Amino acid sequence: MNEQGSFAALLPLVIFMVVMVGISIFVRHQQAGKNFVGNYFIGNRSLGGFVLAMTTVATYSSVSSFVGGPGMAFQIGFGWIYMAVVQVTAIFLVLGIFGKRVALLARKLNAVTVVDIIRARFQSDFLAAVAAFVIVLFFCGTMTAQFVGGAKLFAAVTGYSYETGLILFGLVVVIYTSIGGFRAVALTDTCCALIMMVGIVLLLHYVLEAGGGYEQIMTSIEANHPEMLEPFSFGNMPWTIYFTQWLLVGICTIALPQSVVRGISYKNTEGLHSAMLIGTAVVGFMNIGINFTGILAHGVLTGSPADYGGVDNIIPTTIVTVMPKELVGLAIIGPLAASISTISGLLIVASSAIIKDVYMHYKPNAESSRLRILSMATTAIIGGAVFVIALTPPSLIWLINMFAFGGLETAFFWTLLLGLFWKGANKFGALLSMTGGTLIYCATQAAGFKILNLHQITIGITISLILFLIGSYFGRPSDKKTLKIFFPQ
Repeated sequence: MNEQGSFAALLPLVIFMVVMVGISIFVRHQQAGKNFVGNYFIGNRSLGGFVLAMTTVATYSSVSSFVGGPGMAFQIGFGWIYMAVVQVTAIFLVLGIFGKRVALLARKLNAVTVVDIIRARFQSDFLAAVAAFVIVLFFCGTMTAQFVGGAKLFAAVTGYSYETGLILFGLVVVIYTSIGGFRAVALTDTCCALIMMVGIVLLLHYVLEAGGGYEQIMTSIEANHPEMLEPFSFGNMPWTIYFTQWLLVGICTIALPQSVVRGISYKNTEGLHSAMLIGTAVVGFMNIGINFTGILAHGVLTGSPADYGGVDNIIPTTIVTVMPKELVGLAIIGPLAASISTISGLLIVASSAIIKDVYMHYKPNAESSRLRILSMATTAIIGGAVFVIALTPPSLIWLINMFAFGGLETAFFWTLLLGLFWKGANKFGALLSMTGGTLIYCATQAAGFKILNLHQITIGITISLILFLIGSYFGRPSDKKTLKIFFPQ
């Protein structure tokens, strides 16, 4: 790619980043003098339905959704879409199951984080500390994957170096998240989600145009890749992948802390209901649209994924191949926005785990000015640390991302689900479940141990449930005062 083409691809992204920083500065100015902790970590519980939907969608959608996912669809075919479509239910389920329950409890307890609710439900500072540690640990893994994936995509499409991309969008996302906090994250997430949808529409249009139209592309696929039209792709898409992915990126995602915390932040029930409908529609459009585009890329790319350097290079190669140079920069913002929005959402929750869930618990009367400095500094330090790790990118980014997802789900799924909906849940059960389940999950991952070739999330989530039930049976029941708060009827 020549320098003019590279600059044309770079300019829209630079403008987008400037807007992101501008939003954070505006939000910080608007929140001056108000309750800092409530504003910085949950946006003062003021999100409307549209913004709530968009920030939840944007945080849930990662760079893998726009690069690795459609790349796999290019290789597997419609079976990948049938598997991935379970993600369409994620927003509806997380807000439907936890949204109202978490919002009511947060207002009753004056809770700002998910860990606040866990501490109040199980009356355990140690469990809260473990939960905060798990959040920071696995979030760092996920953020590393987003930094690396986004920078590699940037380099492949623009012609600039990996390091340039990492500095450009990596440092910017750390800066605007540190300055503006949760509300800035929510507003920038909304911009990111809108840009993602524009990017998908543009890319789909040019892929169809370059491939001679939908009918011609599908006729070619039927003749040359008939396995792509079959749900199990002639053995390339076994039932084990369906089952474990439905757990890993579908059902179990309802308990991810970065999604559940959105339930604390919305303004009213009307906004929650709107967010459930809008979010489901947007996730469906994005998920099906980008994976379908990956399949249709066969109309312009004639080789196998290996010919283009692997599945992660399918979408970048497609963008460069079919998009006009003046629009390449706009198209790349979509996938990079997915990376940026995920990083910012995780970063603010990780920061709250340290400042709100640990520091403020032991320093409840800390001055607001001190909390402001510590919160912004902690956010910047976590983001900076992940940025440094990403400068020498680890391999197997997709696996790191999935490992982190599985770890968070193992730790929080039963703790939140049973803790908030079962009176019999107690501290001992939650401690056993979160610590024992997470350790066993990590051990099986490290050893490469699987049962029936299923992802280790099946082991983690099962052991976590068993330990929770055992602990709840032998442990001391929760006190009546706590149960009355969480189960008033």
